[in-house]
Amino acid sequence: MGPLDFLKPKKKDEQLTSFLPQEIYEAGVLELQDIIAPSALKISPKELNLGEKIVRTFYVISYPRFLSESWFSPVINLDKIFNISIFIQPIDTAKVLRQFQKKVAEVQSQINAREKKGLVRDPVLDTAYQDLESLRDNLQQAQEKLFDVGLYITLYGDSDEELDKVEAEIKSILESKLIYVKPALFQQEQGFKSILPIATDLLDIHSKLNSSPLSSIFPFVSFDLTSDKGILYGINRHNASLVIFDRFSLENYSSVTFAKAGSGKSYCTKLEILRSLMFDVDVIVIDPEKEYEALAEATGGKSFNISLNSTSHINPFDLPMPAEDEAPADVLRSNIINLVGLFRIMLGGLTPEEDAIVDRAIAETYALKDITPDSDFSNVEPPLLSDFELVLSGMKGAESIVQRLSKYTRGTWSGFLNKPTNLNINYKFVVFSIRDMEDELKTVAMYIITHYIWNAVRRNKKKRLLVVDEAWVMMKSDDAASFLFGMAKRGRKYFLGLATITQDVEDFLKSPYGLPIVTNSSILILLKQSPTVVDNLQKVFNLTDEEKYLLLESNVGEGMFFVGLKHVAIKIIASYTEDQIITSDPSQLLNIKRAKEELKIAQGI
Repeated sequence: MGPLDFLKPKKKDEQLTSFLPQEIYEAGVLELQDIIAPSALKISPKELNLGEKIVRTFYVISYPRFLSESWFSPVINLDKIFNISIFIQPIDTAKVLRQFQKKVAEVQSQINAREKKGLVRDPVLDTAYQDLESLRDNLQQAQEKLFDVGLYITLYGDSDEELDKVEAEIKSILESKLIYVKPALFQQEQGFKSILPIATDLLDIHSKLNSSPLSSIFPFVSFDLTSDKGILYGINRHNASLVIFDRFSLENYSSVTFAKAGSGKSYCTKLEILRSLMFDVDVIVIDPEKEYEALAEATGGKSFNISLNSTSHINPFDLPMPAEDEAPADVLRSNIINLVGLFRIMLGGLTPEEDAIVDRAIAETYALKDITPDSDFSNVEPPLLSDFELVLSGMKGAESIVQRLSKYTRGTWSGFLNKPTNLNINYKFVVFSIRDMEDELKTVAMYIITHYIWNAVRRNKKKRLLVVDEAWVMMKSDDAASFLFGMAKRGRKYFLGLATITQDVEDFLKSPYGLPIVTNSSILILLKQSPTVVDNLQKVFNLTDEEKYLLLESNVGEGMFFVGLKHVAIKIIASYTEDQIITSDPSQLLNIKRAKEELKIAQGI
C-alpha cells in the first residue's frame, strides 16, 4: 500500500494497514506522494497520529435560530494551527416546499390539539410555525434557497494537552453563540479526508441552512486590511491575503514603526520607499547609519553626507516662500520660533531671559539683511550664523550666549552651519546621511535637516514621503520632538507623509510628544519586540496577550500592521530583485560585492 493510499476510498472489508519505508526502497520508485507523506499514521477513535502531529476533527451539529454577521470570525482569527472545510449542497426548492407543506401541517395540528385541550400556548411551537411559514414564503418567492451545509474543523497539536486547550477555546467561542460542535468519534479518518483540499465530504454530517444565515459564513471572514489601490506592505499571516494600502488616501499620511534592532524595520521601510517611487511619490530620508545610500544610487536618487567636513551645507536662516494662503509676516514669525527652538538645542538650553534675547536677536538679524514682514522673500539673501553672532555681541546680557555660540561660528563646528545652503533636492529620492556627524550634533543636524525639508515642502506642494529613521534621536530634545510632532500634524495640508522609525521605544514614548505623534499617525507597524518593552506596548496599543506573544516570537520581517482600529499580523515579503537592492544583511552584501568584482574580472575591467 502506498503512503497516501489511505486517502483513496476503501472496499467494505479492506482494513487500513501501516506502510513502511522499506516498501518504497524495495519498489525502487520514489514518487511525489512518498515525499509529502507523513512518516507514520495511526488512527484511533478520538484522533489521528499523523507523523509527529496529533490531529482531531470536529463538526458543527447545531445552530441557533439567528446567526449574526461574522460569527465565525473569532475562530478563524485564532493564532492556532487548524483546517476548516465547508461543504454546501443546494436542495431542490420544489422538493423542499412539498416537505414544508407536510411539516407546517404537523406543527399546525399540534397547536390546534393544544388549544382543544385548553392548554396554554407553547412558544416553541408558535415560533416554529412562524419560522416555517416565513421561510416557505421566501422560498416560494425565490428570495431564499435552502442548502445542506457541513462545517468541519480539524485541529493540529504536538500533545494531547495542547489540543485539549485549543478544543476548549474553540468550543467556548462557538457555544457562547449557541453553536455546538461534536468530535467525529470513530470517524477521524473520514473527518481528516473531508478537510483535505480534494473536495470529498466523507463525514456527510449536514445541517439545513437557508441563504441568509449561510451568507454569515462568507466571505470566509478574517481580519482583512486592504484597499483597491496603493502599495503592497506584506502578506496577512492569518489568511495569506495582501495588505495593500495607499497612505495618501487615509485621514492623515503619517506612520510610525517600532521594532528592535535586527527585526527588519529598515528592510520594511526600504521596500515601501522602492514601491512608493513607482507611484510618483517623492521620498526624502534622514539616514543615521548610511543604510539608504545604495538604494538612492540604484533608483537614480541623490545622497548628501552631512558632517563637519562635508561639502553639503544648510543655512538654518533660509526662508520658505509663502503659500498662496499665507502672509509673509506669518512665515517669518514661524521661522523665528523654529530658530529659537534650534538655538535651545545648540546652546544646551536657554533661561527665560536668554530666550527673549535670542528671539529679539533673530528678528534683528533678518532686519540687518532688509528682511521684514513686508519683504518679498524671493529676492532676499538670508543671513548666516555669523551675522546672528554679530547682532548678539552688541546686545546687553548676551555674553554667555555669544560664548557658547562661538564654537558654531569660529570653532571646530563652524564648517557645518555657518555657510549658505548649496543643496539641490529636486530629485525623486533624496537621502541625508548623518552617520559621520559627531554624536553631540546629531540631534542638531536632524532638526536643521527636517526644518530645511519642511521649508521645501511648503514651497512646492507635491506628494512626498519623509522618512525619519532612528527618530528617538530627535525625541531626546523637546524642541526637536515638538517640531517633528508639528510636521506629523500639519503634513497633510502640504501632501506630506511622515514615517517615523525607531528601535528605542522607551525613549520615544517617554517624550511628551511621543504618544501624540503615534495618535496622529494613520499607520502603525510593530515588528519583533524585546521583552523589556513589550508590556509597555501592550498597554499603549491595547494588545491582547496573544498579540503580545506574537510580537515576541515573530521572525525577522514579521509583526503587526495597524490602520485605525483594525490590525492584522503581517509578514514583509520582497521579490528577489527588490531584496538584492534593499538588503542590509552583511553576508548578502558581501556576496553581492563579491559577485560584482567577479563580473568586472570576467569583463576585463
